[in-house]
Amino acid sequence: MVSLLELSAALGSRLLLVGGREMGSRQLSGVHVSELEDPNPYLEGGELLLTTGMPLAGTVTATRAYVTRLRTRGVHALGVGLGPWLARVPDHLVDACVDAGIDLLTVPDGVPFQDVSRAFWSLSARSGQADLMGSLGTQTALARAAMLPGATSAVVRGLAQALGGWAAYLPSDPAPETFWPSSAEASIPLLRAETLRLNRTGAHSAATFELHGQPVVEYPISSNNRIHGFLAIGPGRTLTAADRQVIVTVCTLLAMRAKQREAVSGATAVLGSAVAKLLLHGQPEAARMLAEDVGLHDLPAQVRVLGLRLRAGDDVLALVRAVPSLRRDRELPPVSPTEVETVLRHEEAGALFLILPAEETRARRSTSLSRVDDVVADGPAGVLSEPVLLGELAGALSSVRRALPRAQAGCLIAADHGHEALAQTWVKILADYPRSDLIGTVTEYLRHRGHWENASRDLGVHRNSLRHRIGVARSLLGVDLDDPDVFAPLWLALRHSGR
Repeated sequence: MVSLLELSAALGSRLLLVGGREMGSRQLSGVHVSELEDPNPYLEGGELLLTTGMPLAGTVTATRAYVTRLRTRGVHALGVGLGPWLARVPDHLVDACVDAGIDLLTVPDGVPFQDVSRAFWSLSARSGQADLMGSLGTQTALARAAMLPGATSAVVRGLAQALGGWAAYLPSDPAPETFWPSSAEASIPLLRAETLRLNRTGAHSAATFELHGQPVVEYPISSNNRIHGFLAIGPGRTLTAADRQVIVTVCTLLAMRAKQREAVSGATAVLGSAVAKLLLHGQPEAARMLAEDVGLHDLPAQVRVLGLRLRAGDDVLALVRAVPSLRRDRELPPVSPTEVETVLRHEEAGALFLILPAEETRARRSTSLSRVDDVVADGPAGVLSEPVLLGELAGALSSVRRALPRAQAGCLIAADHGHEALAQTWVKILADYPRSDLIGTVTEYLRHRGHWENASRDLGVHRNSLRHRIGVARSLLGVDLDDPDVFAPLWLALRHSGR
């Protein structure tokens, strides 16, 4: 924009300040010529208004009323063209302009108003070019910052400094906010609340609202129809076209960084899943080698297995993030949000298994054993194992898998490691099998101590049918029915159930 001081300097003796005062440095929005008694309907505010004096040739009262109207509209300066209507500026006009805070100038007789307008737009064009060059320089610096470590912080800081205000980036995922300067931190909770409100209403375009009485502009950071976060700006001045171009550049840079993080996260999750699968299937050395090759963090010495039931259409990330809010058994330590964000996950039909570091949870056990009462009613059903060594993960996985059928929605239970405790679960699984009488078949098989002929005769089925049913039962339970540690507690549980 062009200041009145710049315009006067460019015009020299063709635009003179009345009264010997210093020229104001206020920025002009334009130059307008009008001979109307009330030109306000044609003004926007901030102009230099030029007149030959026709509206000022009346009484003192009329002159003051005219100047008052200009002040109400926000006119910055009044220029009077000397000539046929006014040979000189009347004192009462000078006094009225001083009282109204409007700079009063004269255009000497014979100087066309067009000279003033042409000078203003010439300076405005130069200013626009300067703003453009400054904007390009700022955008270049921001693009370079986006290539460095800590790019988001550098870009947000650079934008805030360029606009003379503050800026904050609020990601959609649980990552922390980025803001500058540090004083903006106090506004983050209110920004989050307003952002959630806008997000719920589907306002995925730039929005303006007030915070502590100051205007805030918020822009969505999106790509491929996905919102990665929001950029909030508290500008220290009125935004220019060049400022908006800088903001668009920052939004593009933040979207690119979000897509890069998403791609890296996806690749890391795939690699982490491979490591988890090796660990859960009893291959710790192979898992260590793969983790080292793909740059994952060192695997912990002791871990826990967290199992979650999966249903069709479940959002895996939302399911995992709900775990810390589940009601849990008293003997279970709390699970923090940072723990469940692990990349060591393995998904199979109907279940998701996470490998969590056990050291931190074990250290917290003595200080935080309280039950979580704010149950997520429709939350996931989960099972958490005891701490085990990496080489024992296969056994922990088996315990968690067997306990999952009895876990209730919104609850996190402990895995049963003793066969006596598991026997009741086995009985329920057998009883719930719909295709054949597995519970009766297993009861007779155990009663006859695994003798096929005697068991099949009492059941009234062919021996091959008996073998098929027992194979199904072994597959469902994941145990060997001929193992004494399995058939003894299972037989007692069957007898207790009335079999």
